[in-house]
Amino acid sequence: MTTPQTRFFDELAKLMINAAGAAQGVRREIDTLIQAQMERVLNTMELVKREEFEAVKAMAQKARAENDALAARIAALEAQASPASPSDSRAD
Repeated sequence: MTTPQTRFFDELAKLMINAAGAAQGVRREIDTLIQAQMERVLNTMELVKREEFEAVKAMAQKARAENDALAARIAALEAQASPASPSDSRAD
């Protein structure tokens, strides 16, 4: 036979377990709401994803390297096409 004191503690333990389960459920719900709100805020800010940023960065680096190579090629072609001295180009 259980004593009233033991029964009281059993009921109190059940109540605490139920309260802990309810608190975990509330915590999960709050986490979900916060995550959804953060996603909405980030979407309205029109931020780019890291992968997209890295892809565009790589494209820009490649374009810069190609531009530098073309500039050097143009300079070399201009050096070949230009006369030896500026006074030779005058036809007075």
